[in-house]
Amino acid sequence: MTEETAIPINITIADRTYRIKALAKDEEVIRKTIKLINEKIVEFKTRFAGKDMQDYIAMVIIWYATDAAARPQSNFDEENIKLKLSQVAAQLDEIIKS
Repeated sequence: MTEETAIPINITIADRTYRIKALAKDEEVIRKTIKLINEKIVEFKTRFAGKDMQDYIAMVIIWYATDAAARPQSNFDEENIKLKLSQVAAQLDEIIKS
């Protein structure tokens, strides 16, 4: 059994670029998720003009969490989502500190 190693991926959320590490097998899902996040940010900017970017990002987080919670339980793995969100938060913290 071989362990997959993480590869660096550059992602852009709300015009800010972040370099994260992820397994190669997860790259496509990550890129699709980032695309969806950015599309939602644009949607909220159109619907709620005059807010700042932090407001739009917060709106997307609320939308994403609510959408995930509304799905049938078989498709909703809360622990896995919490783990992934904490991993992304840790990576963003590292980027901000550097």
